Amino acid sequence: MSSTPVIGVLALQGDVREHLIALAAADAVARPVRRPEELAEVDGLVIPGGESTTISKLAVLFGLMEPLRARVADGMPVYGTCAGLIMLADKILDPRSGQETIGGIDMIVRRNAFGRQNESFEATVEVTGVGPVEGVFIRAPWVESVGAQTEVLAEHGGHIVAVRQGNALATSFHPELTGDHRMHALFVEMVRDAR
Repeated sequence: MSSTPVIGVLALQGDVREHLIALAAADAVARPVRRPEELAEVDGLVIPGGESTTISKLAVLFGLMEPLRARVADGMPVYGTCAGLIMLADKILDPRSGQETIGGIDMIVRRNAFGRQNESFEATVEVTGVGPVEGVFIRAPWVESVGAQTEVLAEHGGHIVAVRQGNALATSFHPELTGDHRMHALFVEMVRDAR
């Protein structure tokens, strides 16, 4: 078995290219995932930022929702950023009609919690086990509450913005847009450990 993990990026919508670049910089083989057979070939998966409702509907349309739920439930390492955090939530406070999640993290999230597109901002976030990270918040969600198994890794402005539960990692912010690949390196390490 190769020591270099193969990590997919869910390539239905969102900032896929930036995650592929960040994963490669963090010593992983990165590939886009659009079909169930591509999902079956990866050791871990990143669910990028974008529009969570659109990603949800496309995942159903492409026949990926059930295989995604099965792989995550089975322990495949997964990392969701922004919309990806919403996709990994067991519950959304204000879901759009027909919006589904993959689940996997015992948390309740609020969509667009930090405001609209024109209220996007950058802030330094202290992430447990990583250190200070420049967080890019674009129509970002926050985590309202977490279950007993979910570890809070970072907060900003009194709100939870990074969590981990087992092999699932999620951030409200976009680390792939900063050139700092430490969050991706943390995830690559999680994938290595899981193998």
